[in-house]
Amino acid sequence: MSQDTSALKLNVVGVPENGTIPETFIFNDWGCTGDNKSPGLEWSGAPEGTKSFAITVYDPAAPTGSGFWHWVIFNIPASVSSIPEDVRNNGGVPAPAIEGRTDWGAPGYGGPVPPPGDDPHPYVFTIHALGVEALPLDDQASAAMVGFMIHQNKLASATFTAYYGR
Repeated sequence: MSQDTSALKLNVVGVPENGTIPETFIFNDWGCTGDNKSPGLEWSGAPEGTKSFAITVYDPAAPTGSGFWHWVIFNIPASVSSIPEDVRNNGGVPAPAIEGRTDWGAPGYGGPVPPPGDDPHPYVFTIHALGVEALPLDDQASAAMVGFMIHQNKLASATFTAYYGR
């Protein structure tokens, strides 16, 4: 079901692509002192037939054996093309979108917090254009289940990678 992704583009506002994620978006615990604000996201170029979007933020270098999911949003209406910065304090995600449970154990954004001394970790932000209006999941669905449903219904995706280390 996946199509050519060349038209779909994602921008993470205030973050340089392939650059360093600013402190405002970094976790505020486990030795990090960031603001833990979610970054603003903007996208364009959705393929024909897009009925909704999903967003994932993933650290494939996390020392878990399976990476780490930092943010999962799904059921974003096809008419939406951006998410504001600090979504938690700026009205939330656009209805009927849902923030799913991340590897932090709860729904919502949790910023980067790689182990001290590691090389900078890549944080992969992905917009997924989906061919269904809604995934049949709620805010307690695991990131793995959301990922499974995304891949079953994906028309296209685009990624934006940035790094953070300490």
